[in-house]
Amino acid sequence: MVQKAKILLVDDRPENLLALEAILSALDQTLVRASSGEEALKALLTDDFAVILLDVQMPGMDGFETAAHIKRRERTRDIPIIFLTAINHGPHHTFRGYAAGAVDYISKPFDPWVLRAKVSVFVELYMKNCQLREQAALLRLQLEGGKGAVGGKESAGLLAELSARLAAVEEQAEALSKQLDDDSADAAAVATAAHLERKLTGLRRALDALEPGTGSGGSALSSPN
Repeated sequence: MVQKAKILLVDDRPENLLALEAILSALDQTLVRASSGEEALKALLTDDFAVILLDVQMPGMDGFETAAHIKRRERTRDIPIIFLTAINHGPHHTFRGYAAGAVDYISKPFDPWVLRAKVSVFVELYMKNCQLREQAALLRLQLEGGKGAVGGKESAGLLAELSARLAAVEEQAEALSKQLDDDSADAAAVATAAHLERKLTGLRRALDALEPGTGSGGSALSSPN
C-alpha cells in the first residue's frame, strides 16, 4: 500500500512555514519542515520526498546553493524543486533559479490555489511512481522464485493479479497525462508524466514476457528508477 507522500518545506521564517502548511494541508500529505538549507539536506538523507518548496533568500546556505547540493546527489537529483522568493530581481534572477534545477519559480505573495495545484501534480506523479515500483518488486519476487517460465494455476493467478494492478496504474497515468495536456501544465510536469508512461510501457512488456509460452522473461524486467 502506498503511504502518504512527503513534501519538504524549506524556509528560515517560521511564519512562512506556517503559511505553507495551511495552504498545503488540504492535500492530506506529510509536510516536513526545514528552517535552513543544511536542515533540508539532512532530511533528504533519510526520507524520500515528492516535491521540495525551497525559499531562495535564506541566511547562510541560500536556496540556490541548497538546490545545487540536492541536484548533485544521486538519491535526490530527480526530486522536483519549486523556488519561492519574496524578491523579484528580474529575468537574470529567475534564470539562475531554473539553472539551479528548479521546475518552477514563484514570487511571493503567491496565489494559494495555484501553489496547491502545482504541488498536487507532483504529488500525484510521485504516487504513480511508487505504485509502479511496487509492481516491479512483485515481478522480481516472481522471477527470484526460480520458476523460470511461468506456469501452473498459482503462477497464472499471480500474473493475472499483477496485470490487473498494472492496468489500473496505466489507466490513472493516461488520465493524468490527458489532464496535464488539457490544463497546459508546466513543461516539467508534462515531461515527468511522459517518463512515467515510458516506464509503464517497459513494465508491461516485461509482464507480457512472463506469460506461458513466451519464455522466461528474465532479461525483460528492469527496475524503474
